[in-house]
Amino acid sequence: MKKKHNRQQAVKKEEKPATLGDLLNQDIMEKLKAQKQQLKEQEEKQKQDEALRKKEEQRRREKNKSFEELLTESNMDWKKFK
Repeated sequence: MKKKHNRQQAVKKEEKPATLGDLLNQDIMEKLKAQKQQLKEQEEKQKQDEALRKKEEQRRREKNKSFEELLTESNMDWKKFK
């Protein structure tokens, strides 16, 4: 009984389904991996550019605020200084 069970396990191990990597040749796989890495780097650069753009936009908004806006946003209690 155990021999049959061991034989079935051996057959199952040999009958692994072919993966996409097995079906494609190595050259194509390397090109796909390189393209994946390039896309990842591109996405990271876009995120950095977006963060810089937002930071610059925030700086411009702060620069263009009137004195009244700055005074109302201040956390200090100006009544104490009158």
